Amino acid sequence: MNINNFQHDLITWFDAEKRDLPWRKDQDPYKVWVSEIMLQQTRVDTVIPYFQRFIEQFPTIQALSEADEEIVLKAWEGLGYYSRVRNLQSAVKEVHENYEGKVPNNQKEISSLKGVGPYTAGAILSIAYGLPEPAVDGNVMRVLSRILSIWDDIAKPSTRKIFEEAVRQLISHDNPSYFNQALMELGALICTPTSPSCLLCPVREHCDAFHKGTQNELPVKTKNKKTRHVRIAAAVLTDKDGRILIHKRPDTGLLANLWEFLNIEVMLPFEHEKDQLKNTFKIDYDADVQIDEMIGQIEHIFSHLTWNINAYKGRIHSIEKETEELKFVTISEIKQYAFSVSHQKILKKYKESLT
Repeated sequence: MNINNFQHDLITWFDAEKRDLPWRKDQDPYKVWVSEIMLQQTRVDTVIPYFQRFIEQFPTIQALSEADEEIVLKAWEGLGYYSRVRNLQSAVKEVHENYEGKVPNNQKEISSLKGVGPYTAGAILSIAYGLPEPAVDGNVMRVLSRILSIWDDIAKPSTRKIFEEAVRQLISHDNPSYFNQALMELGALICTPTSPSCLLCPVREHCDAFHKGTQNELPVKTKNKKTRHVRIAAAVLTDKDGRILIHKRPDTGLLANLWEFLNIEVMLPFEHEKDQLKNTFKIDYDADVQIDEMIGQIEHIFSHLTWNINAYKGRIHSIEKETEELKFVTISEIKQYAFSVSHQKILKKYKESLT
């Protein structure tokens, strides 16, 4: 492969065909950072409106560092993988306090920030600062596995080093920003996981897999472990005034600090889940509740597990006390609180049950 010709063909294509995305309007390191965190595990079309609202609400590092976590989680509501935004805010606070609000422009300092892994660090350094650093994600590994005929398993963490070294050999030092973005764009639009559009590819002449006809066999990727299925029963409980009881999840673990309706993992096959709900709420909260009809069934899929939720509505006759993690809110007040997607769906089912 002639590396100069490869760089030229790739960058020329990107310059002409790149999508008009809001985080490409300028090279502000903060905006690049926010966009890259949002784009992890999430489609571009989904991210665009979230990014625009988020930057409008938190336009600067200082604004995000000083924002109340509840408001930040609410702005992220629906994007999922909430540890991303909690880590982002922690790291932004560190940048505000330790780096005078300026995102570090070197590998050592930027990699020390919470939630900033090798890919995010490389993306910020190359896109925002024009440094020839690799930014290797799934798209890039797929593209380069075909171009260079790399048959190592991309599911293994150790394989990333092979691709990072490949990017170091290939990257344009004149325009690393466009080079890295072009590889990502190529993977998103042309060199897709199945049925890659080789005849539309600007670098097919440089692609070993295209010449050998092996593009559909690459990349090599072993299957993930089996997904665990968890059965859950949840209840939207109201008091005599119609206020709804909501609960804040712990500040660590899955969906940390998000709000939810009271729920349990159903463990006892011989006892009806309505009874399990009543008994658990009595033991955990000294609450006397009545569970009424089911309002819906919801499946929510995480990367490693699936929740199968049976949602009920009911009444709460008494509860020992409200706390910071357990409170009654009205239907209009509930909009202020950040809920996971599955519990947003429960709320929607509950509202539908009232009509």
